[in-house]
Amino acid sequence: MSTGTSEPGLFAGYTALPGAYDELFGLDGAPRPEFRRAVGLLAGMSLRDFARAQQLAEIALLNQGVTFSVYADGRGKSLGQLADGKSRQLEKIFPFCLVPRLISAADWHHLERGLIQRVHALSLFVDDVYGEQRILAEGVIPRELVLGAAHYIPFLKGLKPPGGVRIHIAGVDLIRDPQGRFRVLEDNLRTPSGVSYVLENRLITKRVVPQLLDQSRVRRVDDYPNRLADTLRSVSPSFPGTTSAVLLTPGPYNSAYFEHSFLARSMGVELVQAADLFVDQDQVFVQTTRGPRRVHVIYRRTDEAFLDPEVFRPDSMLGVPGLMRAYAAGNVALANAPGNGVADDKAIYPFVPEMIRYYLAEEPILEQVPTYVCARDEDRRYVLDHLPELVVKAVDEAGGYGMLMGPESTAAERDEFRARIEQSPRRYIAQPRIELSAAPTWDPTGTEIMARRVDLRPYVLTGRDGPWVLPGGLTRVALRPGSYVVNSSQGGGSKDTWVLKDAPEPRP
Repeated sequence: MSTGTSEPGLFAGYTALPGAYDELFGLDGAPRPEFRRAVGLLAGMSLRDFARAQQLAEIALLNQGVTFSVYADGRGKSLGQLADGKSRQLEKIFPFCLVPRLISAADWHHLERGLIQRVHALSLFVDDVYGEQRILAEGVIPRELVLGAAHYIPFLKGLKPPGGVRIHIAGVDLIRDPQGRFRVLEDNLRTPSGVSYVLENRLITKRVVPQLLDQSRVRRVDDYPNRLADTLRSVSPSFPGTTSAVLLTPGPYNSAYFEHSFLARSMGVELVQAADLFVDQDQVFVQTTRGPRRVHVIYRRTDEAFLDPEVFRPDSMLGVPGLMRAYAAGNVALANAPGNGVADDKAIYPFVPEMIRYYLAEEPILEQVPTYVCARDEDRRYVLDHLPELVVKAVDEAGGYGMLMGPESTAAERDEFRARIEQSPRRYIAQPRIELSAAPTWDPTGTEIMARRVDLRPYVLTGRDGPWVLPGGLTRVALRPGSYVVNSSQGGGSKDTWVLKDAPEPRP
């Protein structure tokens, strides 16, 4: 369906994706009413002018070193293989489309309320699971499903996190269905990534098309590092005294190392690796040129399996021996708290609406995607009988891996997943494929604007004083024609997300 717009320029000839909700244009081909001003400003650019701006944005990203690391392509084939068959890590520039994704003030108010409600309920669930386990005793969620989760850590039962907060940073993945309703696709409560690209995307947009931002009345995102630093300081064991915080990274070979260094620099905290820290008398210290200095808060970007060789993997070279002793003694806060993975397990996801009802006595504000849990006999039988219609996901995989896209799969791929499900049913869930919303996107070949599918990852910070939601989030876009997979490791890119301000009050 063509937009039918009479305005020459950027969107001339743009065709919406059949069956998908278009983020900027209505069914009549006209800009959605709440976006008329912003779309009009964008449409005033010619394709040639926009191509030049897009090129400048890509050069700026290259100069800034905005990268991510990949080890395999979307087909699971290793990239950069050496002659002996071993694979090597490759740094890639994070693909960026300068056409923004717009969210109205009304939609954002709804999302903000729903995200705060959801993260609150998930926090209470994690507290309960590592505490009295009331929700399990009352049969609201099957006990074996929770206690059998790969990321449930029995060691943590009875331990309360310093500052009383477990989910300091949450990244909640959202999609918009063909009716325009936002739905939660999954929760990321361990070490959610991607926020650095939100901030860099906005910086690039400001640099390349500053007038568009100013005239479109877009809410700012650049105070996120300050908000994050305040969140970390608020849970310090020394609160409200002097707090020393650090960001713990696995090192420069980690795929998100750019983000680790970016956030540490933006917050004004030290970026450290495990070798820089040590534990003495159940307190954590960092080695400095002036001698050891006490550390009260660690924003850890190391997976908990490698966090402390005394408790988790004994062969870990990325962890700090004794760190969990210091944590258990209440002498250091870890953000996010270890053990959160029990709540973002994909097999627990279907029960989040019941958590909201159980803990908050409220109806869920945000809808979810219908989900079949293969650990349940009836669900498993349905999934095995309907593999060509469903999307099957491994509960402990991320980044678009461990997934079967049923409608696009071959018979051999379905047979492989059938065997996997029958062998390890607890590891898999399945969902009907929801048609994702689409947004006008610059064709990477540099010739025109095309409709491409998108999702959204907003970020919720929670400290002692309560939650705060970053206005916007990471819009990921499936750059490959026809693709539903938005992950950067699978060929996806990103957009700047513009949350529009409320309309100004009319003058009397």
